[in-house]
Amino acid sequence: MEMLTIGAFAKASRLSPKALRLYDELELLRPARVDPETGYRYYAPEQLEQARLVAWLRRLGMPLAGIREVRALEPAAAAREIRAFWARIESETATRRDLAAFLVDHLSRTVPGDRNDPSFPGNPSEDTTMLELRYSALSDTGLVRPANQDTAYAGTRVLAVADGFGAGGAPASSGAVEALKFLDHEPLPAGSVLNLLEDAVQGATQAVQEVAGPTNEIGTTLTAMVWTGSQLALVHIGDSRAYLLRDGGLFRITHDHTMVQSMLDEGRLTPEEATAHPQRALLLKALTGSGPAPDLDVRLHDALVGDRYLLCSDGLSAVVPEATIRDTLAAASTPTEAAQALVGAANDSGGPDNVSCVVADLVNAEPE
Repeated sequence: MEMLTIGAFAKASRLSPKALRLYDELELLRPARVDPETGYRYYAPEQLEQARLVAWLRRLGMPLAGIREVRALEPAAAAREIRAFWARIESETATRRDLAAFLVDHLSRTVPGDRNDPSFPGNPSEDTTMLELRYSALSDTGLVRPANQDTAYAGTRVLAVADGFGAGGAPASSGAVEALKFLDHEPLPAGSVLNLLEDAVQGATQAVQEVAGPTNEIGTTLTAMVWTGSQLALVHIGDSRAYLLRDGGLFRITHDHTMVQSMLDEGRLTPEEATAHPQRALLLKALTGSGPAPDLDVRLHDALVGDRYLLCSDGLSAVVPEATIRDTLAAASTPTEAAQALVGAANDSGGPDNVSCVVADLVNAEPE
């Protein structure tokens, strides 16, 4: 078999000899033969494509273990793994982007002359119309489950839904929500929003750990929103959901932390396949008693007068199509009417699980 010296192989692959020696040391691309006396490396021509692939994956930022795995796969399977890797990178980047956007917005509010500064010409003055939430919370056992492990709460600032699981699911969900309620009465100056949210999340995690003990068989999802007076801060983990109805359109503003959702993100499942997948309820992240506290999604959303928000457990979203949810939210005149209609729709679809809904409208505050 014709062999290429490391110099010739470097030239053909457009990689430096130094890079090839590094790939050898990292066990990413071993030479076809090494001279036992001189230690000189020789490569086979068919290794050219492997060398280019390793270089590309390194530039992509894939860790060494992932590159080894991709190199061992057939092209179609390797393409799926690369797609899955990049989907994870994009998801992580989106979370960091949202946090960066919040920090830029928050810090900009303190800059003199900034457009968000009340003293900036043309900005709202003290007579700016104040906004508030009108809300309703409803939780139902459903038609199949013997007990309700959901918790739903709505207050002047805090909206929350938690879906407990395991033998202590009910106290886990109620403990997580209870840990957020202090935000209903705590002053929320702009500079303290993130710190207060972090404190609340730590409190929720600790409450669940006290119930669950050192196990991941007991735990809860948590989806909550906190009204700051101008924006809604979102905290989310698990497969409970938050939706926004705006101008007749329904938008899901949370991302499920489930195995099926990750397979959808990575292109391994179609939406049609996902609805019938046997593990569609398997959670990848939740608040449990085992391991370190998981990372929760924390985001800030701009709010407009007329917005209607829905927080719900999967007892609704798993059995009622989003088109029906949208139509029901749009048709209801009040949050209470909407929550009752949505719980009714879930039970009309068989009520296989506990179902909880929190509906809140953003409206102009009535003068005192």
